[in-house]
Amino acid sequence: MLTFYWICLMGGVLFAVITIVFGDILGDLLDGFFEVLSMDGLDLFQPVVLVGGITVLGGTGIMLDQSTNLEAFPILLLSLMASAVISLLVYFSYVRPMKNSENSTGFSMQDLVGKIGEVTIPIPEAGYGEVLIKVGAGNTNQIAASLDEEEIPAGAKVVVIEARDSTVYVFQYEDE
Repeated sequence: MLTFYWICLMGGVLFAVITIVFGDILGDLLDGFFEVLSMDGLDLFQPVVLVGGITVLGGTGIMLDQSTNLEAFPILLLSLMASAVISLLVYFSYVRPMKNSENSTGFSMQDLVGKIGEVTIPIPEAGYGEVLIKVGAGNTNQIAASLDEEEIPAGAKVVVIEARDSTVYVFQYEDE
């Protein structure tokens, strides 16, 4: 049984080293190759959770085998329980929060309505300029026109009132 635990431990360590050192290279080479094995709906069975659990199973088995006088079956049960607990901890403390923390720079023009921006190219009374608006994880430069047809200088704060025809219509924002 000790050999089984060592194989689990070494397999997990080897997987971690290969993933860290060659992960991006292998990912690019095998891009889409294992798509048939995808487990998108089963987040609990992500590789980091499974391999982490197998590694803990091996490490706990070795530790209990070397430091206790327990028989093989109780050691296996305790190792499986420790593996399950650690796997659940990894899933709930790392995998699940990371899945929900995706940042995106995608937006629609209607998402800009109500946002505050800064004029980067002056907006003339009857023409177009440019504003810089913070959106999600980044910034976007948009063509802008003055809603009340007044000139707005560069550096002025503006609020987006309307977005249509790939143009945002802004009103100068006064800080109080």
